[in-house]
Amino acid sequence: MVVIKAIRPLKHCGALRGGARSAFSTTSATRTTSVTLKALGLDSYNLGVYNGEWSGNGDVVETVNPATGEVLGAVQQASGKDLDHTLQCATKAAKMWREVPAPKRGEVVRQMRNALCEKIEPLGRLVSLEMGKILPEGIGEVQEYVDIADYAVGLSRMLNGKVIPSERPGHMMMEMWNPLGVVGVISAFNFPVAVYGWNSALSLVCGNAVVWKGAPTTSLTSVAVTKILAEVLEKNGLPGALCSLAAGGADIGQQMAQDKRVNLVSFTGSTNVGRKVGLTVQERFGKSLLELGGNNAIIVHNDADIDLAVRSILFAAVGTAGQRCTTTRRLFLHEDIHDTFIERLQKAYGQIRVGNPLEAGILCGPLHTAAAVAAFKEGVADVKAQGGSIIHGGHVLSNMAGNFVEPTITSIAHDAPVVHREIFAPILHTIKFSNINEAIEWNNEVGQGLSSSLFTTSPERIFNWIGPAGSDCGIVNVNIPTNGAEIGGAFGGEKETGGGRESGSTSWQQYMRRQTCTVNYSGMLPLAQGIKFE
Repeated sequence: MVVIKAIRPLKHCGALRGGARSAFSTTSATRTTSVTLKALGLDSYNLGVYNGEWSGNGDVVETVNPATGEVLGAVQQASGKDLDHTLQCATKAAKMWREVPAPKRGEVVRQMRNALCEKIEPLGRLVSLEMGKILPEGIGEVQEYVDIADYAVGLSRMLNGKVIPSERPGHMMMEMWNPLGVVGVISAFNFPVAVYGWNSALSLVCGNAVVWKGAPTTSLTSVAVTKILAEVLEKNGLPGALCSLAAGGADIGQQMAQDKRVNLVSFTGSTNVGRKVGLTVQERFGKSLLELGGNNAIIVHNDADIDLAVRSILFAAVGTAGQRCTTTRRLFLHEDIHDTFIERLQKAYGQIRVGNPLEAGILCGPLHTAAAVAAFKEGVADVKAQGGSIIHGGHVLSNMAGNFVEPTITSIAHDAPVVHREIFAPILHTIKFSNINEAIEWNNEVGQGLSSSLFTTSPERIFNWIGPAGSDCGIVNVNIPTNGAEIGGAFGGEKETGGGRESGSTSWQQYMRRQTCTVNYSGMLPLAQGIKFE
């Protein structure tokens, strides 16, 4: 029998956000790294495979602070044999875990939530060091995992099916939801904690074991999160393989996608790679959950609250240095307000401080890699080559040690090829429109369909925008940015964004198998549709 131990009561982590930003802003980079790693039980060298025991036989990969070029630490990645063994352990653990009542599974996730809460500051700091987002965003990302854990705890008592009226007398028909088995999570560098949290918290309460492959460039964060969860499992006498880790590159991800023991592969990343993952999983008739690219737009009509729109766009386009899948990349401005709005937006951009993400007052940190800087430069060049102009920024900040670029605003045609290409950098394309139908058509003309927003005070425009002739995205907002989604709603998009849904609403159903069950208690055998077979 598995005994789930109650460790400590819930506590709210949100108060930790205030003040944390300046606590380490004056400390040297090396000292900050050392303190952070120690607080999370990490060393300069770490094993990156966990399945109840720590190991690793693959390549040793160093992770680098994109703001300074400093090597933060090293993680020994998984080999193919490591992943195979980990999947064996996870499959075995899943068979035990599925028999634990869902509310008891929720209790374990509640304890994980509290354990994450206790480490929210150092873990958020590690996200900032390793990924590059500013510290409030790093801590906020861990808070997002805490929030989805809260949600999952409640959900563990609400995994409800349906009772369906049967046309046959003496019969009852119902819908049952049962665990899938093993869920593989392949997450991206830009949210090295939250995306795993969305998948893991729901998967666990749904009765599955989870095998995680994070981005190689954020492997320290993957190890740190896994250590926190492993301690909770150990205290409850549960197999560590329920929260397995197989750090690695594309080869490990490909092997995971091909392996029939992985019942669901949840992949977050580019559309190009996601297409390959989806096809690979489909070839073996597995299930996939794809969260892919976004080329998100904001439409500002002539009746919009300009102050609200400017502040929203600043966060949506510059936050996380333009490296969110929900970052605003296209801005459609009504011709009546276009010039005034551009002037206001340029002034706001001029006040943005770019620099070390641990430093107080910084709003834009570095791009994650040198390759991202190259993509930024290529995007700026393409804007100019395709008839557009740079009206703010457009330069690499080569005088700084890290991967820093200027937040950039362009003016360009809506159908320029560069506008239809997702560039993971703070480049905002501005486009003038004359009527709302035109703007909606341009919003929908790109391949991706993740997030969108309309700024207006007109009820008619609002309800047209969220209706069948409006935005074709999975997230359709009004008077808020395209980013910063809450965990209570389903997160995901249409078209080349992949169609997957994570987090709230009925997203939990993707981690379970639906069964329609008919029980005959009549002693007779009436057939459906009135068929006689005698």
